[in-house]
Amino acid sequence: MKIHIVTLFPGIVEGFFNNSIMKRAVESGTISFDVIDFRSFATDRHHTCDDAPFGGGAGMVIKCEPLCAALDSIGAKEKRVLFPSPSGRKFTQQYAEDLSKEEELVFICGHYEGIDQRVIDLYVDDEICIGDYVISSGEVASLVIIDAVYRLIGGVISDESLEEESFSDGLLEYPQYTRPETYCSKKVPDVLLSGHHAKIGQWRLQKRLEKTLSCRPDLLETASLDVNSRKILNELKEHSAKGTVDDGCN
Repeated sequence: MKIHIVTLFPGIVEGFFNNSIMKRAVESGTISFDVIDFRSFATDRHHTCDDAPFGGGAGMVIKCEPLCAALDSIGAKEKRVLFPSPSGRKFTQQYAEDLSKEEELVFICGHYEGIDQRVIDLYVDDEICIGDYVISSGEVASLVIIDAVYRLIGGVISDESLEEESFSDGLLEYPQYTRPETYCSKKVPDVLLSGHHAKIGQWRLQKRLEKTLSCRPDLLETASLDVNSRKILNELKEHSAKGTVDDGCN
């Protein structure tokens, strides 16, 4: 996949592609990227990229000309163009999986009061909302989407690591532990030290259901649960009503 990021602040995003798992994906050729500073496409001597909104109001709006010129320079109209925006469609794991199948993605990073609507009308395929809140940096929102998407591309992360992640099947992920076995008087659940894989699997399933029931019960309405999972869930609801939950420790 090739990722294009069109931004006024390239320094915010460049470091992301040069660190951690993304760096390995770039080095292996699984991911390629370019960062386009659309300020360089402004034609006046001050490289102006924003102006006051028509109709009045606070703040500034990003202008059409430099942003459209930058998009044209990468042939954006032939690619899937994304614009993170509070007004967009809610971003989900399923949405990330859909985007991960694209060969190229273009991200427009907004700032200030937003971008001229004509840019959206002419170029944008998807307006995407990462949550019901407002942030000042379209770069940060774009990186959230990119991070969720690129890790789903084959060869970036092992299939086993993806299988039981939060939202992979409608449930949140189970708790993780590593050495030491005891820290600040808190002990790793005995079941994880038992070497009994069937019991560990059952404990992890229980914890996923327990976490989802506690933090995101709405997910359970659409989660794909087998007979065993539904039995555990019903037991958890009963235990929760009584105030007793098995944490796996003896």
